[in-house]
Amino acid sequence: MSKPPLTIYLAAPRGFCAGVDRAIKIVEMALEKWGAPVYVRHEIVHNRFVVDDLRAKGAVFVEELDDCPNDRPVIFSAHGVPKAVPAEAARREMVYVDATCPLVSKVHIEAARHHENGLQMIMIGHAGHPETIGTMGQLPEGEVLLVETVEDVAHVEVRDPARLAFVTQTTLSVDDTADIVAALQERFPAIVGPHKEDICYATTNRQEAVKAMAPRADAMLVVGAPNSSNSKRLVEVGTRAGCPYAQLVQRATDIDWRALEGIATLGITAGASAPEVLVDEVIDAFRDRYDVTVELVETAKEDVEFKVPRVLRIPA
Repeated sequence: MSKPPLTIYLAAPRGFCAGVDRAIKIVEMALEKWGAPVYVRHEIVHNRFVVDDLRAKGAVFVEELDDCPNDRPVIFSAHGVPKAVPAEAARREMVYVDATCPLVSKVHIEAARHHENGLQMIMIGHAGHPETIGTMGQLPEGEVLLVETVEDVAHVEVRDPARLAFVTQTTLSVDDTADIVAALQERFPAIVGPHKEDICYATTNRQEAVKAMAPRADAMLVVGAPNSSNSKRLVEVGTRAGCPYAQLVQRATDIDWRALEGIATLGITAGASAPEVLVDEVIDAFRDRYDVTVELVETAKEDVEFKVPRVLRIPA
């Protein structure tokens, strides 16, 4: 029996960003330099496949610094950590490597600069997300107030409306964040914003590719982890941009085939911490069932690269 035809629109850019690439490389280079085990505080990036692969090579993933011995290297995840964490590692004389994405570090530096200038910070982000915890943990308690929605802006209680600045989590929806920023500026006209957009280039680019693809697709799959903020935002962006059905899948085994019955076109993208091998796996699963034609939907080219910390570039 012949297979039904299916056009797959493949978003570009998709998948790994420079910060994720660098973080994974840091763990691999640390294992090469110091041997196993190397400890990693929190998932290095939000992807089970990546974490399992690094675990097989000798990385040990822990929740807190207390779970690490003093005599083995520890790596901090790409999402960033509160200031107290490296301070405690230094106090314990541990060898540590900070894999925080440089674009997240930029937000940390910005927050510290505003604090030095006597401004209270408002952070647009998701409560409990490691990046939000890390950024809020750069400053003393109470100096960073979190807002998640436009509604939160109406209720936030500040020390002095004339002395405020805001930063954002780097993996948010560009459109949602614009609405929250507008609400902040309306309520606090003197609020100071970032010199340059905090939402990272990779998040923005992946969302733009989805917006271009979504109106042409009967359905859309985002390859990514359920705890990945940028992946979940891609599902929301796809739905909002006109795609009738959008689903987050970790692997090909997660595809809900019944929900996709009768489709003629499918959009596929991947969150910034999802490796390309998982995208290939999803496309292969469709090739088993359909006569597939793949069309690239490219909205930007990326050539960003971040150096790994110097400690890993010098021999042991």
